[in-house]
Amino acid sequence: MVNNAGYARVGAIEELTEQHLRDQLETNLFGAVWVIQAALPYLREQGAGHIVQLSSAAGLIAMPLSGAYSASKWALEAVNESLAQEVADFGIKVTVIEPDPIYDSLRRRIAAFAGKQPAGDPAAAAQVLLTIVDSDNPPLRVLFGQGFYPMLQQAYADRLKTWADWQDLSAAAHGHLDQERR
Repeated sequence: MVNNAGYARVGAIEELTEQHLRDQLETNLFGAVWVIQAALPYLREQGAGHIVQLSSAAGLIAMPLSGAYSASKWALEAVNESLAQEVADFGIKVTVIEPDPIYDSLRRRIAAFAGKQPAGDPAAAAQVLLTIVDSDNPPLRVLFGQGFYPMLQQAYADRLKTWADWQDLSAAAHGHLDQERR
C-alpha cells in the first residue's frame, strides 16, 4: 500500500490559524492513519505486506514558514516508526520515503525558466520504490533525491553534539549532578 495524501501549508507560525493547523494535521496525519487502519486487517490476514508512506525531508528537519507542514510530517514519521515495530511480527514492512515535495513546484518553475528538466525522474523513483518493496529487509526511512542529504547530516550532527555537550545537565536532571559542575 502506498500512502501519499498530503499538502503543504506555508506560513509563519504567527500567521497560522487554528483551522490551518487542524486542516494540515487532518490531511497529512489523520488521513494517513485512517488509510493505514483500513489496510492493516487485510495485510495481517494475508500474513505479509508493505506500507510505503510518503513523507518529506520536512519530517526530519524544520525550516522557516513550514511549521504546520513539518509538524504534520514529524508526527507522520513517529506514527510510521511505531507502526513498523507493531506490525513486524505479522510480516508487514513499513518504509517512509522522504522526498522533498514542498519545493517541487518551485523546482519546476526554475527549471522551466532555465530551459532545463527539473531534478528527479518519476520513472526512476518508481523503479527504486519497487526495489524497496521487493527487498527482504527494506529500510524504515529512505531519502529520494540528494538535495537535502548534506543538510540532514549537519542537522543530526548538530543534535548529537548538543546532547553530548549538555550530557552532564541531562544527568543532573535525573538527580545525578556531576561534581565538577557544582
